Amino acid sequence: MPAGSETLYPVEDPDIAAFEEQFSRGPSRARKIWSALWPKLLAFAFFIGAWQFVVWTGWKPEYVLPSPFTVFDQFWQDKSTLWEATQTTLGRAVKGYSIALVLGVVTGLLVSRSKILRSGVGSMITGLQTMPSIAWFPASIVVFGLNESAILFVVVLGAAPSIANGLISGVDNIPPVLLRAGRVLGARGLSSVRHVVLPAALPSFVGGLKQGWAFAWRSLLAGELIVLLGKPALGQELQGARDLNNYPMMYSVMVMIFIIGIVVDALVFGTAERWIRRRYGLMDASDS
Repeated sequence: MPAGSETLYPVEDPDIAAFEEQFSRGPSRARKIWSALWPKLLAFAFFIGAWQFVVWTGWKPEYVLPSPFTVFDQFWQDKSTLWEATQTTLGRAVKGYSIALVLGVVTGLLVSRSKILRSGVGSMITGLQTMPSIAWFPASIVVFGLNESAILFVVVLGAAPSIANGLISGVDNIPPVLLRAGRVLGARGLSSVRHVVLPAALPSFVGGLKQGWAFAWRSLLAGELIVLLGKPALGQELQGARDLNNYPMMYSVMVMIFIIGIVVDALVFGTAERWIRRRYGLMDASDS
């Protein structure tokens, strides 16, 4: 470069470049994990403290309402039984929820795309969703007998309407411009459903999936309390502990049920919701 000429582009400072690179990457994975974990740990500590305080007040005898530490000790002692029961219950939950998912998606798509079906059965789906799951068990036991089919039937009926309504709501809220753009680009029939309808309805659909899981899980536990089968299951263990006045074990089963609810929400539906928010530009990627 000729003498006296000025540099058109300043030399980049390495420290500034390193800072910008670190800022663009966002917080480290460990910090992300800790940011997501510490509020849950604080809430758990508060819950345990409140539980122990109620025990100290003497509101109920300790053999009826044991301290959390007694329950956790029982939980550890019976961990093999609890794990076996958890496997049975989760197996039933996955099976019933999978059937409900297929039925809910098919029903939701048909009703959302057909005015005749919407007029005929749209309100019936909501009616099924509002019915308490426990109301189905007498008829289910009469039809299927005291077996797993009776439980799965109620699980499916508990989850499928919520899944269908979530999809219907998502389709109803798709901007018409997206549907017209899809038709212009050649997306028709199943191609339109796959590439336009389902992606656009995804946020509401995931909400329906989450609600459907909640209904399925509650229906399943209610069924296991009523229909006592040979294999150990969480509902069966809960009822057995109550019948035998083994209250630490009863609360241990309740703790396991609560833990499963938290884990499924955080790992399955929480992950799906974060992915959707990132994809739709509702959350910064560095916050995920």
